[in-house]
Amino acid sequence: MKSHTRYLTFNVPTRMEFTNITADVAAEVRASGVAEGLCLVNAMHITASVFINDDESGLHADYKRWLEQLAPFDASPTRYHHNRTGEDNADAHHKRQIMGREVVVAITEGQLDFGPWEQIFYGEFDGGRSKRVLVKIIGE
Repeated sequence: MKSHTRYLTFNVPTRMEFTNITADVAAEVRASGVAEGLCLVNAMHITASVFINDDESGLHADYKRWLEQLAPFDASPTRYHHNRTGEDNADAHHKRQIMGREVVVAITEGQLDFGPWEQIFYGEFDGGRSKRVLVKIIGE
């Protein structure tokens, strides 16, 4: 069995943004030489996410609005106990929990095996610094 590991680094300047990383992940699948297997893509920070969905700007705007309604940004310690520790990103932890930590995609004939319209996204909820995403590929 083959194994391939790569760490992608993102530094998103805005507080919340979604970045399509499908091409980056597909490049790692090609580099791995795996024809049949699995690809794990994992946000390695607790204020970031990896998820699969459609690459449609209206949907992304809807997600941002919905997430902000569920867990609004509020740097004060009044709304979130976490911010009483000196942090200001409690909302980002909640948003990550909703959007998820990781995805696993099948590799078939050397390519990511998606359903129609599926793409992989990095979700940033507390931008302004470098964060890593693990791409781990295993298979034959």
